[in-house]
Amino acid sequence: MLLADVVTASVAVAATRSRTAKAGTIAGVLRSAAAEEIGPVTAWLSGEVRQGRLGVGWRTLATLSGPPAAEPSLTVTAVDDALTELATTSGAGSAARRDAVLTVLLSAATAEEQQFLVRLLAGELRQGALEGVVLDAVARAADVPPAAVRRAFMLSGRLPETAAAALTGGVAALDATRLEVGRPVRPMLASPGSSLDAALTDLGTGVTVEYKLDGARIQVHRDGDDVRVWTRTLREVTDGVPELVERVRALPCSAAVLDGETLALDDDGRPRAFQDTMSRFGSDASDEGILLSPFLFDLLHLDGRDLIDEPLHVRLDALAGLLADEEHAPLRMPGVRSPTAQQAADVLDGALTAGHEGVVVKALDAPYAAGRRGRSWQKVKPVHTLDLVVLGAEWGYGRRTGKLSNIHLGARDPDGGEPVMVGKTFKGMTDELLKWQTATFPGLARERPDWGVLLRPELVVEIALDGAQRSTRYPGGVALRFARVLRYRPDKTPAEADSIEAIRALLAGG
Repeated sequence: MLLADVVTASVAVAATRSRTAKAGTIAGVLRSAAAEEIGPVTAWLSGEVRQGRLGVGWRTLATLSGPPAAEPSLTVTAVDDALTELATTSGAGSAARRDAVLTVLLSAATAEEQQFLVRLLAGELRQGALEGVVLDAVARAADVPPAAVRRAFMLSGRLPETAAAALTGGVAALDATRLEVGRPVRPMLASPGSSLDAALTDLGTGVTVEYKLDGARIQVHRDGDDVRVWTRTLREVTDGVPELVERVRALPCSAAVLDGETLALDDDGRPRAFQDTMSRFGSDASDEGILLSPFLFDLLHLDGRDLIDEPLHVRLDALAGLLADEEHAPLRMPGVRSPTAQQAADVLDGALTAGHEGVVVKALDAPYAAGRRGRSWQKVKPVHTLDLVVLGAEWGYGRRTGKLSNIHLGARDPDGGEPVMVGKTFKGMTDELLKWQTATFPGLARERPDWGVLLRPELVVEIALDGAQRSTRYPGGVALRFARVLRYRPDKTPAEADSIEAIRALLAGG
């Protein structure tokens, strides 16, 4: 298959807002791909490369992009081989060798292929093919049930490998995908709940109500003395969190896959600022003086037994047994199982009094549905908060003159299109945050009008709001009410931002 075929599909996917049309286009390309081409094609149409981050920036690519080729000749395999060479080249003289690989690759590409490769390698290829769309396309191309594809992806966490399994081995290959200790599973997510009473009414009495911490999601795998830790985006952070590794290594088991949260506490046991917790997950993890405390709330595997398909009450029983003794009991997320309405309210009050965000209400009969915001888990906070994508910022005035201040906010389009603008805000910004925005945003700009900057959709910000209202001003027909900035979320990607449907639900509820 030629790279030109993938580029043509990418253009077609970007040109439509229809989820069905996007999936159909991608499915057509995947059906035409040879077995060894399925992985790279799937990755590229998802806006990624199989080899992970290549460390290639816009400036390098612009320098090396010479005159384009007149006719398409690059094959998918040749491009993938070049990317593998880029990813594996290191040591003395590696910069020159990497530049040589890129020069050969780009010089063989047509103008359209060069544009595609530059955006792909710089991590800025956004054609509206979100994971859900690509998973639907894989199911269509392989003629297999979508549920089988999603489950295999949940367990492997690897979209290209899942696509290859589906198209070369069908349902049997997908069903053969198993949870593996040492390979992270995509985390199950909670949907926003409008209130504690509403969540209890929706899910019934067979629930557990647990604290919702203002921390970072972690998934911890133990295999003997080997303990590894991943974030919610499946980025491994083991080397930066030795205190978490030590706590899990001390548990009375030989193999386990644990789900939970971690955060930094002050001397009184109250949560420190979210930024203090996230400082331990940065590229340099420089603030080693801040210790993280783990709070575990789920158990997906224990000593050779997979629990991921078991109902939550079975998983919680196993977790309770693992953390039964006094030494390990503090690792358990606080909560109450099958509470009365008053007991549930007391859990929420206790969480808020302790300085946490709220609670999560979970159905005890639900299996672990990784990667999905299902109704089986509902998070309840006293203040509405949303994770939105920053689309732009305006130059301030008055005391904010010279600073990028009023930010434009977008909600995720569930059909894979560009984020849908739902409002602006300059409220809640400290002088330090204004300084950071002004220094950071120009490097993410895709346009620079006189009034400010339009940004590539890469940053996620957490917004507090009083609700939503109908609006003819914004394309989604809804706008935020009294939005204010709480913090930026470096632990989340735009694909994990709240959707326009979540904001419309606030409108319906208000």
